[in-house]
Amino acid sequence: MRPPSPPQPSWLPTAGIVALIVLAVAGYFGWLHYQAANNTPATVEAPASPAPELPATPQATAPVSEPAIQHPVEEPVETTGASPLPRLADADALVTEALTGLVTRKNVLSFFQVDGFVRRAVATVDNLPRTQAPTVVWPVNPTPQRFTTVPAAASGQPELIAPANSQRYTPLVNMVEAVDTAQAVAVYRRLYPLFQQAYEELGFPGRYFNDRLVQVLDHLIATPPLPAGPVAVKLVEVKGEVPSTRPWVRYEFADPALEAASAGRKILWRIGADNQQRLQAKLKDIRQRVARP
Repeated sequence: MRPPSPPQPSWLPTAGIVALIVLAVAGYFGWLHYQAANNTPATVEAPASPAPELPATPQATAPVSEPAIQHPVEEPVETTGASPLPRLADADALVTEALTGLVTRKNVLSFFQVDGFVRRAVATVDNLPRTQAPTVVWPVNPTPQRFTTVPAAASGQPELIAPANSQRYTPLVNMVEAVDTAQAVAVYRRLYPLFQQAYEELGFPGRYFNDRLVQVLDHLIATPPLPAGPVAVKLVEVKGEVPSTRPWVRYEFADPALEAASAGRKILWRIGADNQQRLQAKLKDIRQRVARP
């Protein structure tokens, strides 16, 4: 059972969301990370819903007592007494309407996976500081066009990320910057009980999703820039008799230290230095609105 919320402080703004922008940042960027068939993540059963089954996330040993909430989300004053939220399994229509009010219906159809959006968002946010963020539960559509590289200069030399590759991400970066952060956080606060329920069902009973969200925001905001210059990548070898028909989804960083970083940080690096700075600025704005100062 979710721990009761303490008295709500006045510093929490009356408007804004995170799960929309952070998740868009999380899911839309980067090449599809290759996973061999024998490394496919396990799934956990979710209540009946049109949403896909979610890959299981490691669950910490249950503490002796429930942790205190660090960043409580208060119910917006303007929604007090409003119609109750639908069940999580029936929330897609409401979420789609909310997203449309923020980014237009055209952008919703272009960028977002609205079926099971709340569950997708929660799973993706939770996975960003981990080594993998499986694409099967992304709340947004993968980047259009193929990941592009500059061929190796000589035999034995690595390929480099093509300078123009970052342009693939410009449409979503522009959309993210255009979203009114305060209005987005208002949507998040209105729908927060759904996010909390999805987080508990994911395997974290007694934990508070907004606290996890703030942790993830801090992790992404602290992502350092890559050293200046071309970034080397390599193609992951495919073992087996089935030929690869989509080799562009199998690239990883040639530097083991970069490849060992979290999924969220690799996403920010892959989109290019300018896009990384623009998105981190937006993430800082979001954090100010969902975290205790």
